[in-house]
Amino acid sequence: MLDQTNIIRVITQTISQHFGLPPHEINVKPLCGDASNRTYYRAALLQENEMISYVVMKLADPEAFKASEEKITTNAIAIQELPYLNVQKHLARCGVAVPKIYFYDEEAGILLLQDLGDELFQNVVRESDRATQERNYRMAIDELLKIQIRGSRLSDGDCIAFGRAFDLPLLMWEFDHFLEYGIDQTNNQPMARQDRDEIRALFLPIAEMLAKEPRYLTHRDYHSRNLMIHQDRVWVLDFQDALMGPCVYDLASLLRDSYINLDEDLIDDLVEYYLQKKESMDRIRLDRSLFRRVFDLMSIQRNLKAAGRFVYIDVVKKNDRFLQYIPRTIGYVKRNLEKYPELTRLKVLLSRYCRDLV
Repeated sequence: MLDQTNIIRVITQTISQHFGLPPHEINVKPLCGDASNRTYYRAALLQENEMISYVVMKLADPEAFKASEEKITTNAIAIQELPYLNVQKHLARCGVAVPKIYFYDEEAGILLLQDLGDELFQNVVRESDRATQERNYRMAIDELLKIQIRGSRLSDGDCIAFGRAFDLPLLMWEFDHFLEYGIDQTNNQPMARQDRDEIRALFLPIAEMLAKEPRYLTHRDYHSRNLMIHQDRVWVLDFQDALMGPCVYDLASLLRDSYINLDEDLIDDLVEYYLQKKESMDRIRLDRSLFRRVFDLMSIQRNLKAAGRFVYIDVVKKNDRFLQYIPRTIGYVKRNLEKYPELTRLKVLLSRYCRDLV
């Protein structure tokens, strides 16, 4: 594996060859990354007497990147193209704000992308007043609905997302991911077999209900760290794991975000905004009470998976900076479990092993 100095050298050489510029006219600096195996850099170069800035995505292994870093369904279609390229083309056709791709050097594992600046959605909304938060979240919902409605309608068969879905096995795998890492790894011992079996039996009807929901194109990781604000618009990042799933999955990711605390009344208003826009675009009428129940159950599933994933990133990738978000994430689960009397037994069992649920 190349160290950062050598990666910058490779990036500089690749850009130099692509644009026909001398290497000394190209300035490459590292950017803060995420939990993935990709690393990011900003490249500034002189073009036609003007300094132009790009973002460089460096893949750890170009061929390995064809396989999702997330668990996907077993009936997924064969991947012949880099998923990031494939999904980006589809989303761009649907009018979703995604970064342009200027070139991809497969041998070097380098993509040159549009530079969207430094206004990460998370940083903008975290300390904003309610009015600013609501405005930005409405913009994020607008882009989400383009993905869900336009993205699902323009299913021309070229996008790999249509060959994989949140089916029952995948939803249960995400529940199990929490049991394995959020409980067993966190407590340094496996939970009692009887409790595990009963918890999985209680997870099953939730997963079965969610698996039967109508499927829409789903980003799979639609939250504040994967969104940028640029030119007064929300832009979408890290969409390579897109698949078909319940519309509430991405909405739960956005509004029950591990990285942002939103007031409950704001969440209520944003859910209603989503529903009104979706009804207009999808030409359907939605039962508010039923939708909210599905949203809450999806939030439980999504948040448990996220909490397990944070431990996984620590244990497997040796990156502990996401552990700080587990209490907030489990706090969402606790509130939703307490809303529904039929979930009391599930909360009791999970609380034996997860102190944040007590």
